[in-house]
Amino acid sequence: MSGLVNALAIAAVAAIVIARQFRARAIDTDRRWWLLPAVLAAVALREPGVLDAHHRLESAALLAVELLIALVTGIGWGWTTRIWTAPDGIRWTKSTKASVAVWAVGIALRAGVFALGYALGLHQDGSALMLGLAGTLLVRGGILTWRVRSAGAGDRPAPAYGDVERPAWKEHV
Repeated sequence: MSGLVNALAIAAVAAIVIARQFRARAIDTDRRWWLLPAVLAAVALREPGVLDAHHRLESAALLAVELLIALVTGIGWGWTTRIWTAPDGIRWTKSTKASVAVWAVGIALRAGVFALGYALGLHQDGSALMLGLAGTLLVRGGILTWRVRSAGAGDRPAPAYGDVERPAWKEHV
């Protein structure tokens, strides 16, 4: 794929993912939550421009940092997502305000890695960004699936980071 097509694909997937995370959605742990990340990774790895041909070591180091940031972002996103069980037993998820902070920090760090690569004169392809997005989605999906499955059918899943349990209002008679 050309660089423009990669950039458009990354932007489209990121926009869909970010928009969907702030709407309550039923989570199905039996579905193939790993499929989209696997497709993104396969597309990214089949491109020859993942590493700079003239600066392989430096490029590999930046790719490793990018993947580390992606994994930490996925972990943060997975633990800041609220999970609850509806009265009918269906589990639901929705990202919290803390998830916004995780995304903002992740994007800022990735921009810093890109700027560092540019300053070092490294050729950077969109494939590294796509691979990082795949890693973020894979880790987030795995954590959410684990959190839902670790709670029994009637149990309440572990609270998301930043979730505050507020007692119900009691009317004094």
